Amino acid sequence: MRYEIRVEGRMSETLAKAFPELDHVLVSGQTILFGPVVDDAHLYGLLVRCQSLGLRLLEMRRVPE
Repeated sequence: MRYEIRVEGRMSETLAKAFPELDHVLVSGQTILFGPVVDDAHLYGLLVRCQSLGLRLLEMRRVPE
């Protein structure tokens, strides 16, 4: 499965390193994290990581492989 996670604001390189398994791009005041998610536990772990880092989640969606 591949997912795209959009968060509000421009994520610094240091903060992006908290998601080593995902790539990221900065677009129009948002950061888009994207990449493979191996299972539901991994997906929930990404959400918890976003929450614990104080990131405001705008959208999360599964994208075609």
